[in-house]
Amino acid sequence: MNILTYLIPISLILGCAGLAFFIYTLRSNQYDDPEGDAQRILSGDYDDKPKS
Repeated sequence: MNILTYLIPISLILGCAGLAFFIYTLRSNQYDDPEGDAQRILSGDYDDKPKS
């Protein structure tokens, strides 16, 4: 039962660190790619056919 006094704070710290990193990536616009989507629509290469 004493191990829970270590595991609970460690898991909360790691969870908060992961959430902070995710918020940082959202605010730094790392998930935005408007030019890539526009180029992919016009491209003749489709992902459903294997490339040879």
